[in-house]
Amino acid sequence: MKVISIVGARPQFIKAAPVCAALRTQHEELLVHSGQHYDYNMSDVFFEQLGIPRPDFNLGVGSGTHGQQTAEMLVLLEELFTEQKPDVVLVYGDTNTTLAGGLAAAKLNIPVAHVEAGLRSFNRTMPEEVNRVLVDHLSDILLCPTRTAVANLEAEGIADGVVLVGDVMLDTARHFADVAEAAEAVERMGLEPGGYYLATVHRAGNSDSETNLRAIVEAFASADKPVIWAIHPRTAKNIGTFGLQTRLDSADNIQTVPPVSYVETVGLLRNAAALLTDSGGMQKEAYFFGVPCVTLREETEWTETVELGWNRLVGADTARILDAIGSLEKPEAHPDVYGDGHAAEAILAALNARYGARS
Repeated sequence: MKVISIVGARPQFIKAAPVCAALRTQHEELLVHSGQHYDYNMSDVFFEQLGIPRPDFNLGVGSGTHGQQTAEMLVLLEELFTEQKPDVVLVYGDTNTTLAGGLAAAKLNIPVAHVEAGLRSFNRTMPEEVNRVLVDHLSDILLCPTRTAVANLEAEGIADGVVLVGDVMLDTARHFADVAEAAEAVERMGLEPGGYYLATVHRAGNSDSETNLRAIVEAFASADKPVIWAIHPRTAKNIGTFGLQTRLDSADNIQTVPPVSYVETVGLLRNAAALLTDSGGMQKEAYFFGVPCVTLREETEWTETVELGWNRLVGADTARILDAIGSLEKPEAHPDVYGDGHAAEAILAALNARYGARS
């Protein structure tokens, strides 16, 4: 079986690491990098540290509006699929790369396999929600991380091709949890385990909004522990644009660092008192390691983390953020709602069952 796998953003590199390894034990896989995330800290370092095969094709699309990115990818992927004639196209998550890969394949009648299918935030103002809904409805096989995801698809009338496989990010997290660089990150920065918060902010709804970003900076500056803020390039740019740099510089407890590698992120996350984030994937990674999460959004696609008490949704509101930080607790219950850490093997088995007979 010939598989074309498409990635383009940090979370997809993390998800692809175990799946590529599993696929290549039995099938021909070509890896395509869209170029959606393209600088070293957001792309190359993940391939190096996670042992992901170098991309067979790099589309080099780079930054742009949602329409520009998706349209350029569509043109290039259609040409590539026509030339390579894959048996199946594998896409991950909810980015513009995901949408372009799924749409280009579906229009050429190539089966689409969607890793992380069935997630819903039920907020259609989020581009990611639009992407994931559209890709789910054109996919041939839907590889779900949780029972909630399966139920979401069932509610939308999607049952054929739905397979519960677990979460591939758990595969990666468990594999890299104890590597030396993870521990070194905390020691190198002079941090005490449990004595700081790890923060990330990158969603357009926060980073592109002066009101939201100002409220977040103020909350971080008023936190009761140091805040290690792995700052996204767009967020850093808008802090300057919105005149927030002076307030950030005056906050002795905020330490900004460029986006860090996956392995270093694992080390910082495992040892944090809590995660402060608007990321989707990192909410889940916090749960993997038993770290409370404060989510700077009003909704989440990872509803299990909230229902089990490990995650609080606070939006971009200074008072709510500080209240959540001040009342952190670790619940006793921590069930394996994201599988057993062998999702890549389950994905391989699901693909074999559906397409294995293809030449």
